[in-house]
Amino acid sequence: MKNVLVIEDDKTISDLINIHLKDMGCTVTRVYDGKDGLKDAVNNNYDLIVLDIMLPNLDGLEICKELRKQENYTPVLMLTAKSEEFDKVLGLELGADDYLTKPFAVRELTARVKAIFRRIEALQKDQGEKDDITAGDLLIDVAKRRVSLQGERIELTPKEFELLHLLASHPGKTYTREQLLSILWGYSYNGYEHTVNSHINRLRGKIETDLSNPKYILTTWGVGYRFNDLEDITKL
Repeated sequence: MKNVLVIEDDKTISDLINIHLKDMGCTVTRVYDGKDGLKDAVNNNYDLIVLDIMLPNLDGLEICKELRKQENYTPVLMLTAKSEEFDKVLGLELGADDYLTKPFAVRELTARVKAIFRRIEALQKDQGEKDDITAGDLLIDVAKRRVSLQGERIELTPKEFELLHLLASHPGKTYTREQLLSILWGYSYNGYEHTVNSHINRLRGKIETDLSNPKYILTTWGVGYRFNDLEDITKL
């Protein structure tokens, strides 16, 4: 049974989320204030936090930022009533795993929640098999979800980490954009292939020293992306 914290000040929306999460077999705790929500999130263990952006006393973006300073990693599904791309991108950059724009369909809510649970379970399985991935000067600590380059820690969003971890776990294997969307986002985002490109570009900007000649994440032209063979990395 999954424990979910819902931080949402709109009682109608909170009730709706509560009903459908319980239908999924989740135990739900609800908080309506930003400061109280952050306190609850830090002091208790949850499998998921559903977090509204616009909250009294402390907004969701600040809460997400504070949560990512904690040692324990808890997935965050962010809710926003705004349609501006800025808020969505900022939320993801601060560490949200996914977002939903209100009003949202119930099927979309449950699909995204299930997708997050699947990703986290898959990651936990990988943690049991291998904690570290070393590729040249790049170190991926899977258990702590930390990445360092030449000994310096690189700050990645959850999706950037999962993308890097997937590719680095299978060096030389090419993934299409559609495959990456299905694996990392949990289900098909028709027409959202550009999302993969954006994440690849941001990830490269953080780990590559020469963007014109990437060392780690390569493009398989006309197909998709792959992580460079480890032997080739050591030669560069």
